[in-house]
Amino acid sequence: MTTQPIKGDDRNRVVIFDTTLRDGEQCPGASMTFEEKIEVAELLDAMGVDIIEAGFPIASEGDFHAVSEIAKRSQNAVVAGLSRASIKDIDRCAEAVKHAHRPRIHTFLSTSPVHMKWKLQKEPHEVFEMVVAQVTRARNHVDNVEWSAEDGTRTEIDFLCRCVEAAIKAGATTINIPDTVGYTTPSEYAQLFRTVRERVPNSDKAVFSVHCHDDLGMAVANSLAGVDGGARQIECTINGIGERAGNAALEEIVMAMRVRNDVLPYWNEINAQMLTRASKLVSAVTSFPVQYNKAIVGRNAFAHESGIHQDGMLKHTQTYEIMLPEDVGVSKTSLVMGKHSGRHAFREKLKELGYELGDNALNDAFNRFKALADKKKHVYDEDIVALVDDEIAQANDRVKIVSLTVIAGTQGPQQATLVLDIDGTHKTTQATGNGPVDAIFNAIKSLVPHQARLQLYQVHAVTEGTDAQAEVSVRLEENGHTVTARGADSDTLVASAKAYINALNKLAQKRQSVNPQTAYG
Repeated sequence: MTTQPIKGDDRNRVVIFDTTLRDGEQCPGASMTFEEKIEVAELLDAMGVDIIEAGFPIASEGDFHAVSEIAKRSQNAVVAGLSRASIKDIDRCAEAVKHAHRPRIHTFLSTSPVHMKWKLQKEPHEVFEMVVAQVTRARNHVDNVEWSAEDGTRTEIDFLCRCVEAAIKAGATTINIPDTVGYTTPSEYAQLFRTVRERVPNSDKAVFSVHCHDDLGMAVANSLAGVDGGARQIECTINGIGERAGNAALEEIVMAMRVRNDVLPYWNEINAQMLTRASKLVSAVTSFPVQYNKAIVGRNAFAHESGIHQDGMLKHTQTYEIMLPEDVGVSKTSLVMGKHSGRHAFREKLKELGYELGDNALNDAFNRFKALADKKKHVYDEDIVALVDDEIAQANDRVKIVSLTVIAGTQGPQQATLVLDIDGTHKTTQATGNGPVDAIFNAIKSLVPHQARLQLYQVHAVTEGTDAQAEVSVRLEENGHTVTARGADSDTLVASAKAYINALNKLAQKRQSVNPQTAYG
């Protein structure tokens, strides 16, 4: 078994195009702040991503600013912006990426019959002319132009080949044929690339790319099949986040090539030891938890509870593990953390879990850890992750909990007494409700007036046992904007309050991005 980096024939080099900051952020509730986008982009650049799709510059001033700043800061990666088939979109995209040392404009247009008829409301000959015009316009700005045939897997093959040939002739250097709605199968997708590359006379002048969604759970399999068909760029996201069921997961693609290089003889430049760290960062900034059984980066990916499995692992790790946990940034050994652990051990544990905190943030996290260790018999890695993620989420929040007291039980009404720090000022209130959580949320609403609607309230235990930390997820919707936030605490009611306030802080950031004069209430 080998999971070490493999480099071979340059013809089998696969370019990794990460769209976490664009397609990933389009996942409902997964939007990131400017600072969070910069942090994610810097990590992607450091881990060896070839192209970072930094955003959709025409979408908003905030998106334009983020793409522009990422373009300025990128040390290694190509920085791409997305644009539709319009002069305004393309010019705005060019302005955003112009400071990158290797800028790319990624422009797209629907080519399937259903999209042309219902979305674009245009005839095929009109769409064909738009393809030529949009690529020509983009190429006038930059040398590196990618053109995507949106809904390519449901496009008629003759028309697809005509459009691809025209796009390359107009100056496209990369051709993306996406499975936009996750409809295709691996054998179909591989054959699609073979057919297009054989039938388009100038196909050797461009790199072909795959972009697969996971609606039927085949995004990674389809992506690798597309490479078998001749594509040499894969578009993917950290943790597979993205619209609807998400995108192909970068970490799964990278490790599939590495572990099964015998049948997937391709290679890439990703530093796989940073995969777990990237996963945790994206999960933290989007407030999207990684499912426990997620391949490569899930909590249980290298966990063994069955007695038979444990026996096999003790005799030889390859009995039940096909890759080394260290190769994806997971340590085989774990420091046992408790109330007697010191600051140095805590810092090393954070590094092992993928966190690098400044002195002030470390002190705050350590103090919260010690408080938690006094309440719990065992402090697990998952407890520390939840604690630090909660700390990061609240670092720049304008509203924070100071204290909470709840009266609950069979004799109602349930009552919450709450003190919040709002922009440095302490405010106190009492409220009742139909249960303790309702009372808490009513108290918060009285201090932070809003019209947001609660769409989701979910509680789960971070670890096992009656003393486990609770992690609460809250989803709020306001004027079409949806945010998801989490809160963790050994007290479920405190965790509930934290999650609700974290969501309100996210909504406030959204309001301010639209109208800087808007704050709370």
